[in-house]
Amino acid sequence: MAVIDSAVYLDGARVSDGHAPADAVREARERGGMVWIGLRSTDAEELGELQKLLDLHPLAVKDCLRGHQRSKFERFGPMGFLVVQPARYVDETEEVIFTEVDFFVGADFIVTVQNEDQIDVHAVQRDLERHPGILEKGPYGIVWALLSNVLDGYGPVIDGVENDVDEIEEQLFSQAKEVSRRIFGLQREVIDLQHATYPLVDIFDRLQTMVADETDGREAPAFRELDDRAGHIVDRVDAFRHTLDSALTVHASLVEQENNEAMRSMTETGLQQNEQVKKVSGWAAVLFAPTLIGTIYGMNFDDMPELHWTFGYPLALLAMLATSVTLYLIFKRRGWL
Repeated sequence: MAVIDSAVYLDGARVSDGHAPADAVREARERGGMVWIGLRSTDAEELGELQKLLDLHPLAVKDCLRGHQRSKFERFGPMGFLVVQPARYVDETEEVIFTEVDFFVGADFIVTVQNEDQIDVHAVQRDLERHPGILEKGPYGIVWALLSNVLDGYGPVIDGVENDVDEIEEQLFSQAKEVSRRIFGLQREVIDLQHATYPLVDIFDRLQTMVADETDGREAPAFRELDDRAGHIVDRVDAFRHTLDSALTVHASLVEQENNEAMRSMTETGLQQNEQVKKVSGWAAVLFAPTLIGTIYGMNFDDMPELHWTFGYPLALLAMLATSVTLYLIFKRRGWL
């Protein structure tokens, strides 16, 4: 079994560690303490042994083996099953990397299952052992410390996303071509972040109620403080989502405005070209009539009677002039010239 660590605690102090899970559980129960077992990349056979040893609920074991669970907290009689999704932010790719950690919590045990070292179990143990009062609270004291560690990890993630959202707001009016793709990419990461963090508020509410009930109705200020922190994280993530939605709308409006301006510019250019074509066509028509007449008389046929007429030449010139003037006046009146 891929055991990260196993430790037995009695009255807030570690009394032994490094034992096989079966030996650690037996010692904890013989001495009236609790056992903390950390597993990494477990399989059905290994988790099945713990299921028999600690009477873990089969549905919880099935969920743990299936993986890819969203954050949740479920009660199976005296046993609790908790799933959280620690995260880290890769600023170079603007990507939020999520992992999964499962907790099995009973009256005298806690088992943590993770595929990597998303939570530094040894660091949490060292912190707890400097505050034995938390360990004296039992397994849910350890749960509080682990969840606090997860929330601490969300801090850099939220700050990284916020920084990139601010950069996107500055890029909106710079006409950067990649801004739309950047908005879509970051929006997807924020949605995943919502899925991971939104259930935390309900989880902490239920943990507060459960711990209060088990302590004769007294409050659970430690979990209330985690609840407040989770609520603050959820609010910031919601704000990112709204900001990115607005940024996408603004960007679409800017792109549409830019396209409209381009279309208007093309239309104006087309109109200007049409005016030029009208002028060229008008002058071509004005000059075409005298050219046609001159071409006909330039054929030099002897059978053209007006060639030998005294007024033939002046009348031809007058016809050219009259035709040109008439066409000029018509085109001028229509605004072509």
